[in-house]
Amino acid sequence: QVHLVESGGGLVQSGGSLRLTCAASGNIYSIDAMAWYRQAPGKQRELVAKIISGGNSNYADSVKGRFTISRDYAKNTVDLQMNSLKPEDTAVYFCQADAYERGASWPQDYWGQGTQVTVSS
Repeated sequence: QVHLVESGGGLVQSGGSLRLTCAASGNIYSIDAMAWYRQAPGKQRELVAKIISGGNSNYADSVKGRFTISRDYAKNTVDLQMNSLKPEDTAVYFCQADAYERGASWPQDYWGQGTQVTVSS
């Protein structure tokens, strides 16, 4: 089993910054990609940013230029630096990983429990 634990959420004023961290642990052989998703009340979960092995990343249009995803391959962590936050960024942010467990032939999809980010106007 692979476990993902997010940290760093909280309450911030519009224009402020937060940094989210997700740590993966457990029976990990390798991780292909890690990503951040978010889900606002009454809305579907959406991809915020994703980073794959090799460092290529992609972002939702709504966060381009404001958010930066980065990964520490040695520590199996992924960070999301969020700047110039807006009230519409308010959501529960989830970490996701495509990971191989030791002995597995294909990767599985793993999710964290989520961390709340609230941006006040």
